[in-house]
Amino acid sequence: MAERRNVVGVILAVVLLVAPSLVAPQPIRTAPQVAMLLTGSPSDGHRMTAAFREGLRDLGYVDGQNIAVIPQWVDTPQRLSHLATEVVRKNVDVIVTQGTPAAQAAKRATSTIPIVMATSGDPVAVGLVASLARPGGNVTGNTILAPDLNGKRLELITELVPGISRIAVLSNPTNPITAVDIKTAEAAATGLRVSLHVLEIRDRHDFDRAFKAAKELRAGALLVFADPFILANRNRIAKLAVESRLPAIFGISGFAAAGGLADYGPDLAAMFRRAATYVDKSLKGARPADLPVEQPTRLEVVINTATAKTLGLQIPQSILLRADRVIN
Repeated sequence: MAERRNVVGVILAVVLLVAPSLVAPQPIRTAPQVAMLLTGSPSDGHRMTAAFREGLRDLGYVDGQNIAVIPQWVDTPQRLSHLATEVVRKNVDVIVTQGTPAAQAAKRATSTIPIVMATSGDPVAVGLVASLARPGGNVTGNTILAPDLNGKRLELITELVPGISRIAVLSNPTNPITAVDIKTAEAAATGLRVSLHVLEIRDRHDFDRAFKAAKELRAGALLVFADPFILANRNRIAKLAVESRLPAIFGISGFAAAGGLADYGPDLAAMFRRAATYVDKSLKGARPADLPVEQPTRLEVVINTATAKTLGLQIPQSILLRADRVIN
């Protein structure tokens, strides 16, 4: 019997020694992980990610020390669903999204991980949240929702280019907010007595075709809707607009600096900086369902006078005085 107990003891000792090597080592997470779903490239989106990290630093988080920020990029919106699924598999603590399509992809991939919209269109209209005041679910953050913005952009471009009757509209039909944008723009166009001609951009091959169509339509100006894919291609769009002699107004900041004529909309960097506040609250236990979605408190008019000169336009003094920033 004693011999049997000795054998059992030896076997037990061997099992205890071997068992740890049979179990895969589990990574020890030393800091919360925040994934970002972004469209474009790191160079295109540096201003956004830098602003987000600045916002985190203001709240006491330093990337690489007490938090891990993981930007994830896609070159086309069609890849967002796959990327969102991959991010959820990594079991990150929070997901930060750029634009409505990214937020939708993240929500389809998870109902438990907090999702912070750094930017979005109308999140209520597309079912991302129940209401701005009480989002419900796991999504909250920022929206650029402002029903009259496209109307104000059209007013501004008709002031910049007096007498125009046709305006081309650059839009991404894969973004569900585009339909809302078109509806509000068309309502405003009727009052301004201008006609709109919508040109669709689904991928990079569509840009040259769209500008060729605008030229054939004899459009007098170009309205560009706010969209992550379009924003990622702002340098190309601004260049094509100037080459096509099309004064262009854009729906979010960044285009005038890239060579476009004018921007009218929220400061993108400020929205990403604000997203850090939502991340902080989520990491401290607040539920996205209880955090109201915020609208921008400030809209910027940015005018590029160098582009105006290239296009042969004289910017009215009244507009220069209203501009928040003038690029010479």
